[in-house]
Amino acid sequence: MIKALIIDDEPLARMIVKEYLQKYPAIELLQECNDGFEGLKAIQQHQPDLIFLDIQMPKINGFEMLELIDQPPAVIFTTAFDEYAIKAFESHAIDYLLKPFSQDRFDKAVLKMFDQHKEAVTPTKVSAPLLAEAAQTPPQNQRVVVKNGSKIKIIPVEDIFYLEAADDYVKIHTKEGSFLKNKTMAHFEQSLDKSLFVRTHRSCIVNIQQITRIDPYEKDNHIAILKSGGRVSVSKSGYAKLKLVLGI
Repeated sequence: MIKALIIDDEPLARMIVKEYLQKYPAIELLQECNDGFEGLKAIQQHQPDLIFLDIQMPKINGFEMLELIDQPPAVIFTTAFDEYAIKAFESHAIDYLLKPFSQDRFDKAVLKMFDQHKEAVTPTKVSAPLLAEAAQTPPQNQRVVVKNGSKIKIIPVEDIFYLEAADDYVKIHTKEGSFLKNKTMAHFEQSLDKSLFVRTHRSCIVNIQQITRIDPYEKDNHIAILKSGGRVSVSKSGYAKLKLVLGI
């Protein structure tokens, strides 16, 4: 038996998926969820094998919700027309249902999932490249969604003072405190606006609008002093990047 959830803010869309699922007694529908917050809670509670996930939802979108899950289940995306999303799906061989979709198209997606299930294709390996590419596009690259204990925190990128490497995580420093995100520094270097965020060191990325001054520090290195009082390491190559962006 395959345990499944439907996560979609449109009641009609949930009803259609539920109706189409009646053809598959091997899939047990555990819960219907109205948004990403409710979906995340349901995934943690039920540990489903499969989710039918909408992308465009209020609060947090489907991509952002998946980023908060350590071991994502198999996913069949349901979405209205989104040229970027479709390009990302096709390039990463992730199946999706373009609304409105027929029973026949739904069947093809479900059968593909059954085939992957038999071949033991791990959902994390399948979805990771898609999530990485999705993060590059607005509005998702204008904010960072993190888990803060049992709560979800949405951080606008302009509120970020700086980021620093923290083992397998990145620590995001803001006026409201620090938050951990299970991403790499390379991910943030690629996704953040390069005219505002500069990687000054292999372990640091700084919001240049927060810099008050740059002081010399040991040989060719420097320290960036921030408005918040924070101190960010600046390597020789990082200093060259800063000067270029700051025009000095």
